[in-house]
Amino acid sequence: MSAAAADLLTTALHALHEELGARFVPFAGYAMPVQYPEGLLREHQHVRQAAGLFDVSHMGQIVVSGAQAAAALETVLPIDVLGLGLHRQRYGLLLADDGGILDDLMLVRRDHDYLLVVNGACKHADLAHLQARIGAHCTLTPQFERALLALQGPLAAQALQRLLPQAQELVFMTGLTALWQGVEVYLTRSGYTGEDGFEMSLPAEAAPEFARALLAQPEVKPIGLGARNSLRLEAGLCLYGNDIDRSTTPVEANLAWAIPKVRRSGGARAGGFAGAARVLGQLEGTQPVTRLRVGLQALQRVPVREPAPLHRPDDPDPIGHVTSGLLSPSLDVPIAMGYVPPACATPGTRLHALVRGKPVPMEVVPLPFVPPRYHRG
Repeated sequence: MSAAAADLLTTALHALHEELGARFVPFAGYAMPVQYPEGLLREHQHVRQAAGLFDVSHMGQIVVSGAQAAAALETVLPIDVLGLGLHRQRYGLLLADDGGILDDLMLVRRDHDYLLVVNGACKHADLAHLQARIGAHCTLTPQFERALLALQGPLAAQALQRLLPQAQELVFMTGLTALWQGVEVYLTRSGYTGEDGFEMSLPAEAAPEFARALLAQPEVKPIGLGARNSLRLEAGLCLYGNDIDRSTTPVEANLAWAIPKVRRSGGARAGGFAGAARVLGQLEGTQPVTRLRVGLQALQRVPVREPAPLHRPDDPDPIGHVTSGLLSPSLDVPIAMGYVPPACATPGTRLHALVRGKPVPMEVVPLPFVPPRYHRG
């Protein structure tokens, strides 16, 4: 690590990453492994074919408890918290008063509380925001010191059930508490790769041995942030700070699917969340939507990366930009996501991206690029 990197925080698995030959990069204030000696391409393919272990301990875990926790959470998240079943998980968006996305997160209802998993770069701001908005109605307990591991891939369940037999009971977006060598592990069948897999929260001091036990399974290899990024992009999943941010609404980001009927106009608990007037207005067509997130595929073998401007083939003026882009390891073609006006968001629309001063023809395509393989039972 360089002198600059020495100032970064490290996760509980840092020594293990070094032992495994990881190359580190700064990410969300941490020194995180971007890849291991086999390289990004092989890591990506291994997750698609077998199982990969990710250290995502830089992310923030916040426990929300108290009799009014669910009702309080519904004032800041446009999801159905009150109706969420025990050990059921949901994707949620933390919204500002103007409907902008402050963060995207996962929420799971446990026996006596709710666990939020938020983005690492946002966790301190998220906690402050939640304290200010709902801290008087519930108890917010940050657990930023806990480790979080993700095991992803079609053979993840096969590998994990040797350590935690209960894992095979889960289906996509459900969770449970398990014991491993006397250590309590909370696991959910979820992840951010489009593959079947699990995320596991456990005490930091137990994480290195638990990770070693997983890596001892023949299906499992360590995977860095580089492959995590290419996997999530193929799955059409947003990276906060790139594809969504404070200036983006759920409708613009094509994430309206995350707002259930019960919170929409006409629903039993319509509105009542931060930014509801604008977000519901955009859903109903009474508020303007000037851009939409779309999938894009280059028609030439030229990777198109963020923040390449997008324009119509017959007009050099930019109408949008790429927010994430790379050469897809699974499809072997350049893919990207970006924002364009609604009139240009229909699949089949041809656009140009400007790469090093030259136009690269692109086509709007449906998301995701690679179909998900979640285990739904």
